[in-house]
Amino acid sequence: MPNKTSDTKPAAAAPKDKAPPKRVSADGRSIRTPLTQNPHAIRDTREKVLEVAIGHEVRAFRKKLGITVADLAAATDISLGMLSKIENGITSPSLTTLQALSRALGVPVTAFFRRFEEEHSAVFVKAGEGVDVERRGTRAGHQYNLLGHIGANTSGVVVEPYLITLTENSDVFPTFQHAGMEFLYMLEGEVVYRHGNNLYPMKPGDSLFFDADAPHGPEELTQLPMRYLSIICYPQNSAG
Repeated sequence: MPNKTSDTKPAAAAPKDKAPPKRVSADGRSIRTPLTQNPHAIRDTREKVLEVAIGHEVRAFRKKLGITVADLAAATDISLGMLSKIENGITSPSLTTLQALSRALGVPVTAFFRRFEEEHSAVFVKAGEGVDVERRGTRAGHQYNLLGHIGANTSGVVVEPYLITLTENSDVFPTFQHAGMEFLYMLEGEVVYRHGNNLYPMKPGDSLFFDADAPHGPEELTQLPMRYLSIICYPQNSAG
């Protein structure tokens, strides 16, 4: 008898892993590099629960000292099971337990409540309501509009987002040099922007991300009026 044709369909090929995101090198080539942070990850939704907040802090202080749960248990005379429950926010530690933990970890009792009490700020600025500021190089036709500012915050980073508008040509352009990183995004007009010894012709939609410790600034205003976003980031303990 002739062989029957099999009705079994070939197994679908296993989906390939997604390629890592690309970054662009100085010479314009694409380089794949993995991101170390998942922007879609959501932290524990119970973080505003006191027990969870205390647990996060206990674990963070313990890891900062480089000791294990067993080490902390021995230093506080608290059982491993109880410490595990505290660090995972499952149980509410007594004041006596918190005092023992504070002595062993070398922090005040109030340090365990920091995450629970901290505020996370946000700044909303409606169109046209940014603050005009004076920056080095500000002159007639060079407008710096600060779109928002948050000082001390939990990230340890200060971010200054500016909308910069240039409406008049000039033979002298300001040169900037400061701590941190800077990101430029062209919205309107054209410019040749200098960073160190390199020149970048920029048109609407182009961006430039760089170490702001190198001298930088507009080299040639090719087409006016010109508008671009300038986002400066630097550590809280350094001057912008």
